[in-house]
Amino acid sequence: MSLVPLALHLVAVLGLVGSMLGVSWLLGERHNELYTGEPYESGLIGTGTPHGRLSVHFYLVAMFFVIFDLEAVFLYAWAVSVRELGWAGYVEAVVFIGVLLIGLVYLWRQGALDWGTTARLKRLKRMREEAQR
Repeated sequence: MSLVPLALHLVAVLGLVGSMLGVSWLLGERHNELYTGEPYESGLIGTGTPHGRLSVHFYLVAMFFVIFDLEAVFLYAWAVSVRELGWAGYVEAVVFIGVLLIGLVYLWRQGALDWGTTARLKRLKRMREEAQR
């Protein structure tokens, strides 16, 4: 097995990246005005600190997205090879979807998907009633 094609590819990629960086450095503007280094967001000057605390719901949305995005990737790979896998692959996909649905129902029952204030108040009321027993 020859490594010459890999080496040529590596040299071509490094040459392309180097030339792009070099040309942009040569032709790019150079100015250092008062607000050059300031962050710019939609024409507004930023306020507050970038290290603010976020609600846990933002992290839950991110985790749910990752979980269901990965599910879509696995199901897409299964759909591409469904004919070669046959019935065994179909059963495995059904089991996979079933496990994910069980997890979703569990999260739903635990109240992880209820983000409104009424759901939170109901959950607190239920917890207080259980604590009084």
